[in-house]
Amino acid sequence: MTATLLTSILAAVFGSLQIGYHTGNVNAPAKIIEEFFNHTWWSRHNQSMPDHSLTFLWSLSVSIKDFGALLGSLGVKCLADTFGRRNSILIVNALSVVGACLMFASKANESFEMLIVGRLVFGLFCGLVMSLNPLYIQEVSPTNLRGAFATLNQVSFATGILLGMVAGLETVLGTKELWAMMLSLSLIPALLQYLALPFCPESPRYLLINRGQESQAETALWRLRGPSDEVFTELEEMKQEAAHTQSALTVKEFFTKRSYRQPIIIVLIVNLGSQLSGFNAIINYSTKMFDKADFDEAKYLTLGVGAVNVTFTLVAFFLMERAGRRKLLLTGFLCLAVCNLSMTIIDSVLFLVPELRSLQVLVVFFLISAYEVGPGPISWFIAAELFDQPARPIAMAFTSMLNWGGKFMLALLFPPLLKLCGAYVYLLFMTMALTAFSFTWRRLPETKGRTFDDIAAEFRGSEGIPLLTNKTGFNTFP
Repeated sequence: MTATLLTSILAAVFGSLQIGYHTGNVNAPAKIIEEFFNHTWWSRHNQSMPDHSLTFLWSLSVSIKDFGALLGSLGVKCLADTFGRRNSILIVNALSVVGACLMFASKANESFEMLIVGRLVFGLFCGLVMSLNPLYIQEVSPTNLRGAFATLNQVSFATGILLGMVAGLETVLGTKELWAMMLSLSLIPALLQYLALPFCPESPRYLLINRGQESQAETALWRLRGPSDEVFTELEEMKQEAAHTQSALTVKEFFTKRSYRQPIIIVLIVNLGSQLSGFNAIINYSTKMFDKADFDEAKYLTLGVGAVNVTFTLVAFFLMERAGRRKLLLTGFLCLAVCNLSMTIIDSVLFLVPELRSLQVLVVFFLISAYEVGPGPISWFIAAELFDQPARPIAMAFTSMLNWGGKFMLALLFPPLLKLCGAYVYLLFMTMALTAFSFTWRRLPETKGRTFDDIAAEFRGSEGIPLLTNKTGFNTFP
């Protein structure tokens, strides 16, 4: 652990803090912003907005960020390979600044369109930075701390959600007068990132393997590791990885190469299982859910959701290099399935037994904790560990598209699905969690404590052969 390494990681995760903030701050003041939509419509057309149009516009406002992130994911490879990991993070930070300014200006201009466009622009930033951050963090971190440091991206994201929930309270900034200012506060971490990240080193792996700049890579490693023999060991490991990989890779080659087939399927199932397991529905609509259960202070219960979220990302940080990715994923998916089944049962009989509403809150908190201990953080960085250097940016773009695509679908479809299916909507989430659990059990190798080249070599030699558990506890190919 060096000051430069810690500064590099903390400066990078300012991006995910911004994303978490704009995920959490639209929950509590939803009714106030809906009133702004209605007031704007009235000033233009001299009549109230129809209820179905208001519902659609609000769903669009919530989900457009995730759609923008889905589009932004497409640019990850181009940026990461052209400008480097660190510089790309600094470039895309400008999108966050523009998006926040548009959202802030929407109230003064009486334009809900400006608010929606602002969230779309901010969404482009989300899709790019949530891939670039794990990519940068994993490539600058030592092997024995790689997973734990990558989890800090999720810790920052969860912290941002909690800060957004607090800021959105009517007693803080979630008022008719101050909600636009609340939406602009993400400019603070954006500015802090511009002040800190330029002084951090570029990824040594990018410098050596992508650019062939060995002396610059060695200098970056010295800054990150300090005076240590690990510098020469790590340089040698990177040279070995470079010898096993091709210099460039197209998107078509990524999806057709046989050695990438297994990791692609693993990333697909783990990410969809994570995003469609019910967590995002609860984060976006928890206040309305608690209102439905007749809690007087539903907004403050939502704060409890945010606090549990942060707490268990920190638990994941400490467990990641002890329990390993595989055990945490399996535990998380199984618990998510149990929680969704419990939500279905409780929601179905809540009108008969109102006393169960307290149990419903506990189940929601347990679901959040199950997600953040394993599927939440691991789904964002597992692709960076399963692929070699040329494929890693494409794999992270693929991860981002799956994550944000799942969030977008859920944000847009959850309200109508809830009306259509009622409590049984949680059975869909349970099915996804069980599918991900089954596949993880059979296919995912443990990556804890293994070098990138070691993991990539396992897939290079597999050619699609099923996995078995060996004596060391790794799930590997025979």
